[in-house]
Amino acid sequence: MKSRYKHIILLVVLSFFYANKTSSQTNNSSPKIKAVTAKDILGNPNYLALCYGGYRTNTREVQTTIEQIKEDLKIMSAMNIKLIRTYNVHFVEAANLLKAIKELKKEDSNFEMYVMLGAWIDCKNAWTDKTPDHTIESERNATEIKTAVELANQYPDIVKIISVGNEAMVKWAENYYVQPSVILKWVNHLQDLKKKNKLSKKVWITSSDDFASWGGGDKSYQTKDLEDLIKAVDYVSMHTYPYHNTHYNPNFWKVPSKENSLTDIEKVDAGMARAQEFAETQYNNVKDYVKRISPNKPIHIGETGWASSSDGLYGNEGSKASDEYKQGLYYKSMRKWTAKQGISCFFFEAFDETWKDKANQNGSENHFGLFTVDGKAKYALWNQVDAETFKSLKRDGNSIGKTFSGNEELLKKTVLIPPN
Repeated sequence: MKSRYKHIILLVVLSFFYANKTSSQTNNSSPKIKAVTAKDILGNPNYLALCYGGYRTNTREVQTTIEQIKEDLKIMSAMNIKLIRTYNVHFVEAANLLKAIKELKKEDSNFEMYVMLGAWIDCKNAWTDKTPDHTIESERNATEIKTAVELANQYPDIVKIISVGNEAMVKWAENYYVQPSVILKWVNHLQDLKKKNKLSKKVWITSSDDFASWGGGDKSYQTKDLEDLIKAVDYVSMHTYPYHNTHYNPNFWKVPSKENSLTDIEKVDAGMARAQEFAETQYNNVKDYVKRISPNKPIHIGETGWASSSDGLYGNEGSKASDEYKQGLYYKSMRKWTAKQGISCFFFEAFDETWKDKANQNGSENHFGLFTVDGKAKYALWNQVDAETFKSLKRDGNSIGKTFSGNEELLKKTVLIPPN
């Protein structure tokens, strides 16, 4: 009898051991994503950031479907993008984006993507036939903020940042800009909701605006309200666009006489190196100003980019800045510099969007994407196509191939040489 009992006990012990081992193996085969916060993500080179809009047509009245967004998310995820930025929540795309991410996480427990949710802010009479009143805010700003909060609370594992406004304080945004006091009001409102546990304390609040709006340029922007805003945000999200400055502030862009003996491509390479330095200077100017007000405040790049085509101010008849070769150089140099410095960089943008300049399909605003509308990877990403990063992935039925059919000689024939 004792021998029989020993046999039974041994079987029970062995069964328990193998059950635990099998359970452990199952858990290890499907590891869960560790919960991370904005503090963990921002400045971390393992969480590359990208601006995203998925519109395929020349109007935002045709909303992107959840299935289309999921295609885009898989493409961006393959590039190791884990943080994407939206611009407003009053279009269905923002909610659809969050739904798409949630569905992909259910389908694959290893899928990881987070969102910087943009709440659009503008002034009274913005985008109407009336004169914009930059001293009074739009009545619908409150609705935009309310919707952003609702979405952040509905998707707390996805929404890690809320941005109050996009280039809403810079004065060249003549159609809609507001005073810093308006942005400050809503940032304080969101911070207060966090204190009252009506919004997760881990959600970081910022405003994404031009480097000048953050005190890095014209001193007229350096006001008491801006100082208070810098203290109120969890981090500063600044924009820098050497691309636009090739027209508006072109001294760095013109080929100096000492480079006249260089080949055309060498002149372009040298010009793009100066463009990189220009972006660094704008970042450092903001950093110097912010440091005087809030010494430990993090500063990241909420937007920068380079258009691959233009028939206007930046094209062949203008500053000659626009082509895929230059875009590729700028993308790679910005990724390298920001990773080294511990700066998050939301490169603008993932895909071309033709609604941005509906009246002129050759306008630069339609050509900032790293991919064309039909899913071709531009020069910046050719090396990733070679590495089969996008193997089996498609956009609207199109496989991810290279622009110019991958012919670099054809590409270089389109390169524009900066003016002397």
